[in-house]
Formats: sequence, C-alpha cells, structure tokens
Amino acid sequence: MIKSAGVFVALWGMVASLTANAQATNHLRDSAMRREGEAFIARMPEGLQARQEKAVRMAIAGNGALLEEVRASRNTVETLPDEVVATDIQGKYRLYVPALSSPKKLPLLIYLHGGGWCFGSINSCARFCVELVREAGVAVLAVEYPLAPKHPYPAALTCCTEAVSFAFHQAEAYGIDAENISIGGDSAGGNLAFATALHLIYARQMLAVTDSTSIPRLRSIVAFYPVTKVWNDRSDSWRQYGRGYGLDGSIMEAFNEAYLQGANPDLPLVSPYNASLEHLAQFPPVLMINAEKDILCEQGRQMCDKLREAGVDVVHQVLPGTTHLFITVAGQPTAFGEAVRATGEFLKRADR
Repeated sequence: MIKSAGVFVALWGMVASLTANAQATNHLRDSAMRREGEAFIARMPEGLQARQEKAVRMAIAGNGALLEEVRASRNTVETLPDEVVATDIQGKYRLYVPALSSPKKLPLLIYLHGGGWCFGSINSCARFCVELVREAGVAVLAVEYPLAPKHPYPAALTCCTEAVSFAFHQAEAYGIDAENISIGGDSAGGNLAFATALHLIYARQMLAVTDSTSIPRLRSIVAFYPVTKVWNDRSDSWRQYGRGYGLDGSIMEAFNEAYLQGANPDLPLVSPYNASLEHLAQFPPVLMINAEKDILCEQGRQMCDKLREAGVDVVHQVLPGTTHLFITVAGQPTAFGEAVRATGEFLKRADR
C-alpha cells in the first residue's frame, strides 16, 4: 500500500511538472505575441490605410488605377522551399503539396486569401499555404477569386464554390482524398469560407429530392479573423480598435460597399452570422482564430457562440495582443506560427 502511494505521488509530481511547463510555455508565447503586436502597430506606415481606402472608393466610382497600384504592391511571389511543390492550374488555382510523394491520398485545405474582397491574390497567402504543407503534410489549394468592386457579390462566392467542386471531382488526378476536403481563409477569405460551406448546404437541400450526393461535403472549416457581418456592428472591438490596429473601421466599410454593390448585407451568403441555426447545424467542425486587437474580434466570438448553439464542434482562440493581418503580412511571427500549428493539429484531428 505504501509502495502504491509512492508511485501515485511520483506520477502526480510528473503531471504537475508537465502542467507547469506547459503553462510557462504558453506564458512565453503570449508575451511574445503581445510584444510583436505592439511593434507591428508601431511600425504601421502613417496614412497607408487612408490611401488604400481612397483606392477602393475611387474604384467604386469607376477609376481603378490607384487600386491596381495597391494590388501590385501586395502581390509578391513567395520563394518555395525544397520541401514543397506548387502547381498552377487553369490560371485560378495553385496546388501546394509535399515534395516527397505520399503513399496515401492527401487531405486538402482549400484556402481563400484576405484583402477585403478587393486586394490580395494566391501570392499574398502563399507563405501560410507553404508553411501549413510543411507543418501538417497536407495539400493546400489557393484560389484566385475575382475581386471587387469590378466583380462584386456573388462573383467571388461562385468562384470559391466552383473550387470545391473542382477539388472534389479532380481529387484522383491530384492525389487528393475527396472525402477529406476542408476550406479556410483569413478576413474576407474567412467570410467566403463560411459562405461557401453554407452555399453547399443550400445546394444539397435543393437537390435532396434528386441527387444531393453530387454536392461535396466539407470535412472542416478554418477561419482567421473572418468577416461574419458585412456591416459596422458597433461592437466594443470595432469601437476600441477602429483606427490604427491593422484594419480601420473606415476601410472596412469601404470594402463592404465595394463587395455589396447594392446586395443586401443581411443575406446569409453575404453575412454568414445571419444563417439559421438549422443550416449552421449542418456545418462541419470549425477552427476560428481571432486577433485580440481587431475590429472583427467580437463578431468572431458571436459567430462561434451561434455555431455552438447550433451544435457545431468549435475550437476558438483569441491570440493576445495580436492585430489583423498576422497571416498575410510579416511582423507577428509568433501569432503566425501558432496559426499554422493550430491549423495542422485541427486538420489532423478532423482526419481521424
């Protein structure tokens, strides 16, 4: 009996030590994210967001010259490491896979870049796509969807839905597991990821009396600081971080205007938060990672709450001290690394 008690005490000591080490690691990570977030905000160029907002509003009015300049400045080609191979497909997709061939079919994450539906490209999200392939050994399909204001809603959504269909029906040709396709994105890309999932649910419902099996089923959804309400929600986070934190409220409203072009912002395919609980209940598991100092943080929390109310399996993280853009703009490496790590773990869990 005494011996058993001694073993129990030893085991308890090991558990306590592991717990303490994990807590210390998390504390160091959180402290690093706060420092990097503050430095990122301090380094933001004065007037950059105002210039970008002007470009969007000029394009809405019919003059897209400045917007094209902004897009070009953000469209840098990423150098691939030896461990990753990329293939451009049909001028609108880029498939990233591990350089070493796999004996089994690969899980796929379809990735949708951010940029307020007005900026960004498959190049702007390349760093994340590459690191996820290296971290998790999955395939990633980046999508070059059409941009607003020239191509307002539903052009991007239609393209993203077509990307899921392409991946599903061409899976065999590219070594992809057609039963293990997920979708994700950051900011406006996160909005499109949710909207695409909802679009597929609507399509399956419409075809239920004929052949709904032709509509792909997503394994999971990954969203980084997504837009879930395409309007100024006047939340605490919008008020507190509406200027000088990576995504100003005024430019977000310009993005919304460019994307909507008269469409109803209350439509669930525009603002996924407005989807019914009945339809949300059909969502696969969701990973959402929000930046703490971001106007979209509160609507992210509210979306997660509604998904949980619908019975969806949700993993939600708010990274302390971080701000918008940590996926696509260098400067918050700890947050970026945590996003890659958490996504890899989440996709592996969904693969079980």
